[in-house]
Amino acid sequence: MSWHWESFVYAILAFLILYWLLNKYAFGPLFGIMEKRRELVLEQMNAAETARQQAEVQLEEQRKAMEQARKEAYDIIEQSKKTSSKQAEDIVQTAKAEASRLKEDALKDIESEKNKAIASLRGQVSGMSVMIASKIIEKQIDEKSQEQLVDKYLNEVGSK
Repeated sequence: MSWHWESFVYAILAFLILYWLLNKYAFGPLFGIMEKRRELVLEQMNAAETARQQAEVQLEEQRKAMEQARKEAYDIIEQSKKTSSKQAEDIVQTAKAEASRLKEDALKDIESEKNKAIASLRGQVSGMSVMIASKIIEKQIDEKSQEQLVDKYLNEVGSK
C-alpha cells in the first residue's frame, strides 16, 4: 500500500470542515441541551436535598409531638388513677357513714321498741295488779261497799 500525501491533506481538510460544521450546527445545540440537562439534574438534586432536610425537620417535629402525646397520655392516665382512687375512697367513706347511720337508726328503733314493750308490760302488769288487788278486795269488801266503789268509778269515768 502506498502512502498519498494529497489524500492525507484532503482527509484533514475534510475533517476540519466537518469539525467546523458540526461545531457550528450540531455541537452548540447538543452542548446546550446537555447544559440544560446538567442544570435540571442539579436543580433536582438541590430540590431532593431540600426535601430531605424538610423531611428530617418534620420527622423531628413528629418525634417531639409523639413524645409530647405520650407524656400527655401518661399524665391523663395518672390523673385518672388518682381520681378513681379518690372516688373509691369517697364511696367507701360514704358507705361507711351510711352503714353507721343505719346502725344508729336501727339501735334507736330497737331502743324505742324496747321502751314500748316495757311500757306495755308495765301497763299489763299494773292492770293485772289492779285485777289481782280488786279480786282480793272483792273478797274482803261486802256487796254494798263494792257497789258504791263501782258507782264512784263510773261517775269519775263519765265525767272525764
